[in-house]
Amino acid sequence: MQRIKKGDTVAVIAGRDIGETGKVLEVQKKDNRVVVEGINLRKRHRRAQQVGGRQIPAQIVEFNAPIDLSNIMLVCPSCGKSTRVGYRFKDDGNKVRWCKKCQQDID
Repeated sequence: MQRIKKGDTVAVIAGRDIGETGKVLEVQKKDNRVVVEGINLRKRHRRAQQVGGRQIPAQIVEFNAPIDLSNIMLVCPSCGKSTRVGYRFKDDGNKVRWCKKCQQDID
């Protein structure tokens, strides 16, 4: 089970966008990185292209670049603070994430 999942709200704790929050769009487990909406924005200059019978003009595309997992913290939905994540087992045997600040279940 992973500490950060797609759809979680996270806060940036290091880097250029420190202090900002956003929603996780994608988790890249292999690279230990996540893509967060509105965080770590980059620009890529695209050349004009001929696709099929139509012409696509040159443009500057802005996209969310991945950020390292060590530079973000989960924002607890209950208390609204950035927190560390723990795990515990429910009575029915399911493993759930929980907030180490307010002791509430996240999942």
